[in-house]
Amino acid sequence: MKTVYLDNAATSPIDHRVIERISEVMSSTYGNPSSTHQFGRKARSIVEGARKSIAKHFNVTASEIVFTAGGSEADNLILKNAVQHLKVKHIISSKIEHHAVLHTIEALAVEFNITVSYVDVDEKGSIDYEHLSQLLEENTDKTLVSLMYINNEIGNILDLKKVCEICKEKDALFHSDTVQGIGHYHIDLQQTPIDFMVASAHKFHGPKGVGFAIIKKGFGIKPQLIGGEQERGARAGTENVHNIAGMETALDIAITSLEEDAKNITELKCYFIDGLIGLNQNIQFNGLSKDENASSYTILNTRFSKNFPMFLFNLDLKGIAASGGSACQSGSTKGSHVLNGILSDEEAEKTSVRFSFSKYTTKNELAYTLEVIKEIIQ
Repeated sequence: MKTVYLDNAATSPIDHRVIERISEVMSSTYGNPSSTHQFGRKARSIVEGARKSIAKHFNVTASEIVFTAGGSEADNLILKNAVQHLKVKHIISSKIEHHAVLHTIEALAVEFNITVSYVDVDEKGSIDYEHLSQLLEENTDKTLVSLMYINNEIGNILDLKKVCEICKEKDALFHSDTVQGIGHYHIDLQQTPIDFMVASAHKFHGPKGVGFAIIKKGFGIKPQLIGGEQERGARAGTENVHNIAGMETALDIAITSLEEDAKNITELKCYFIDGLIGLNQNIQFNGLSKDENASSYTILNTRFSKNFPMFLFNLDLKGIAASGGSACQSGSTKGSHVLNGILSDEEAEKTSVRFSFSKYTTKNELAYTLEVIKEIIQ
């Protein structure tokens, strides 16, 4: 059966060069990076080499990189430290953030009695920057702003520089879940001084179960995992040497080919949008995902004209992988908190599907997908 993978925002295929790097390290470097003998020193050299390499991509020092098990852990590490150790009493976020942020903030509010404010978003899921400034003016407590760079469901791109400027003016800290942007967009943290950001390797063709946090120098981060002095005391546990090496390779490849990949994937996304509109003029696109400049070139969130209860199932039967958005598609009675946050009840009940692309996506695959969608909706 023909297969088409269009769920790259959930996880992406591992680049064969990354697999080769992981296999090489697994077979040749089995020492504990904390051991002082030659086997440990070899492992430590790989870990610290990766740390330096990754840091260069963002124009930060190696000491500002903390390796984690992925983006969710990195978000937790930052948010919990902000409240527990950096004296943050007020967090501003939005209701369409990733659950790694939303649920962590909710838990912190209960445990530490902090104030949580939610910035307004419009019907397209765009942040109201004036309201953000207003929220910062209204509360004089030490504040952390937590807003994601690229929304994982609708692809909207946050103006990082604008938020940095607002936070600097109001003396607030800024944390951004940048998981969907790392490896797809350039971020220079000297030009865009975000205080805290996170990455997950499997979003840019690296291995699952490894990521990193970037924590601006000077913040005293305490570990959430207790047991050892690994990661300069920021995270206990033996470092995942082979996956860290794989992540380094994946990021190097992604950054090196970024412009070419972005151009090719953008062309494919535009082709797919045109094809969908050609199938049915009533098809709409959630958030700003249709906008070539205001959304990620890897994400397209499509809303069909009515509810098709078996849409994803029928795609899967034809070998096509994508993600659902509405309640009946996700298998949850709550549905997508992002779409429920920006759509009317009537529109949210219609079938929404997130298609997400990568450098491995082909035009022939998209043509086949359009044929299958045509069968389903007719």
